[in-house]
Amino acid sequence: MSLTTNAKICFGLYLLFNSFLTSAQEKSTVSSPDGNLEVQVWIADGQAQYAVSYKDNTMLVNSPLGLITNEGDFTTDMAFVSSSQDEISKEYNQDRIKVSAITYNANNLIYTVKNGEGNEISIHFQVSDNDIAFRYELPKWGETTVCVVEEETTGFRFPNSATAFLSPMMKPMTGFARTAPSYESGYTVQTPMEQTNAEFGYVFPSLFQIADRGWVLLSETGVGSNYNAAHLSNYTGGLYNIQYPQMEQNNGFGSTGAQIGLPGHTPWRTITVGESLKPIVETTIPFDVVEPLYEASQSYQFGKGTWSWIVWQDNSMNYEDQVEYIDLAAAMDFEYILIDAWWDKNIGYDRMEELIQYANSKGVDVFLWYNSNGSANDAFQTPLNKMNTSMARKAEMEWMKEVGVKGIKVDFFGGDKQVTMRYYEDILVEANEYGLMVIFHGATLPRGWERMYPNFVGSEAVIASEMLIFVQDTREKEAFYASLHPFIRNTVGSMEYGGVLLNNFLNRGNERGQERLTTDIFQLATGVLFQNPVQMFGLTPNNLTDVPEFELDFLRKLPTTWDETIYIDGYPGKYTIIARRSGEHWYIAGVNAEEEVKTLTINLPMVKGKSVSLYNDDKKRQPTLNSVKIGNDGAYTVSMQPRGGFVITDN
Repeated sequence: MSLTTNAKICFGLYLLFNSFLTSAQEKSTVSSPDGNLEVQVWIADGQAQYAVSYKDNTMLVNSPLGLITNEGDFTTDMAFVSSSQDEISKEYNQDRIKVSAITYNANNLIYTVKNGEGNEISIHFQVSDNDIAFRYELPKWGETTVCVVEEETTGFRFPNSATAFLSPMMKPMTGFARTAPSYESGYTVQTPMEQTNAEFGYVFPSLFQIADRGWVLLSETGVGSNYNAAHLSNYTGGLYNIQYPQMEQNNGFGSTGAQIGLPGHTPWRTITVGESLKPIVETTIPFDVVEPLYEASQSYQFGKGTWSWIVWQDNSMNYEDQVEYIDLAAAMDFEYILIDAWWDKNIGYDRMEELIQYANSKGVDVFLWYNSNGSANDAFQTPLNKMNTSMARKAEMEWMKEVGVKGIKVDFFGGDKQVTMRYYEDILVEANEYGLMVIFHGATLPRGWERMYPNFVGSEAVIASEMLIFVQDTREKEAFYASLHPFIRNTVGSMEYGGVLLNNFLNRGNERGQERLTTDIFQLATGVLFQNPVQMFGLTPNNLTDVPEFELDFLRKLPTTWDETIYIDGYPGKYTIIARRSGEHWYIAGVNAEEEVKTLTINLPMVKGKSVSLYNDDKKRQPTLNSVKIGNDGAYTVSMQPRGGFVITDN
């Protein structure tokens, strides 16, 4: 063999080795602290991609990453620049979510790439034991200090065996007074992915089951005035993509993308993974990767309230009926009353001051309802044009502070554009200046807001109790939806449902009409299952005499904030059982969405060996209260009636 031939062989081996080395450098891997969850990131054919595995089982495969901005395309012709890794560990306390003390440990990967023009972006992954959070981080590009992110090509490609649990995005400018989308659609459950082709995609959070491997929950967090909210596309080309709001939202006003300063970043996309549903129910990732944006102006008090509108409707918005509901709140030891739409017309500002004074004399504080609308939709209920400008808000909030209002419920937003996200934030920031808590209704999903905004106390963003009043189909599916929420909607954020309805008929007469199809004990169980720091319950004054006293006593003692939440058992759409702790006391609650009695032996180590109270339905679906002993091994066998439930508590 000639020297020239040897040289050629050596040079060829060098090129092969160099190619292998370059490829190895371009592919980065980051794992969770326990080593079970792994993310790989690489460049293939000029596109950044990633994959996720859990305990060596593939959960997401060759899924795309990338952004398109008005200053450059970061989806094609991409090249690897560098990667770096480190660790993050923090502890924090949070008073309005499913757990009060959180320790977060994660491994970081920052993967930097550049486009054909040489401009760089970084993809930042944080991987904890069951959670992935990732976002795009954009530096300054030369003299460019601002940009518009027009589109995001982030995708989620599941194995073919995956099935979906999804809620469709509502068509913009439809529904009541053209206020959609407001995250109030039903669910497709355990559906093959190829059948998930809703016209406008699907809202977050989105749940997937991968046969024989486990579960994946997708969502996003950290969305404030800095960005638009996003949702999931329908299933196209073998994957789901991140989609930005439709242009038709907000009556066509506002950009669909995000205007950001540089350096800047997108919100976090979150992926929660587990062999079982336990990590899905117990995740705190929406709050782990965000920080408070401002200090609370005061110590806010959370609790329960009464609410006449939900059952007695618009006609109850008068002084006399509100007195009855104040008296109901006082009799139930509730902290609040919510006074809903039309109060300014039917009661008036002067008499409202008298009503607030009367409520305070009974130890009850007041939330007031407001219409968010000024120009975005056709919602007409008053007070109108009081929240839509800073001048109007500040004048109204100054009055509320003077007369002692403690919180507001603002309704009818209908949109996920950046301009609307900025509107939410403006209301929250200014309300805090006047010592007001805020509930949003007819609204988007809260995305880390409990931690970001100290006076935020809940959003609807669900088919809530009002639809039980209006829609027969919702009444028939009440148990079905209740069995979904702890695994999907409520696991990523507070859910202001407005439930616990104890009338047999959901109207003022309580005699005929909208018949409630779930049991009393089911209703009590949802008071535990549905987590929100301020709960406006659907009780009516007649409930003080027409339901068993032990049900009322249960509600008097029921907490609305929790120190710990544990998944016990369940399957979305069939049944759910979770445990929550407040202080030293545990509440274990379950509901059954199926048509047959469900008898289960569950493991309750938190109350093992204890005598506890069991609220349950008898065979005729009537409420019962008994004292039972949990075995020393923590095992207990419980039965749930169809559309029924149970609660076990040591309180």
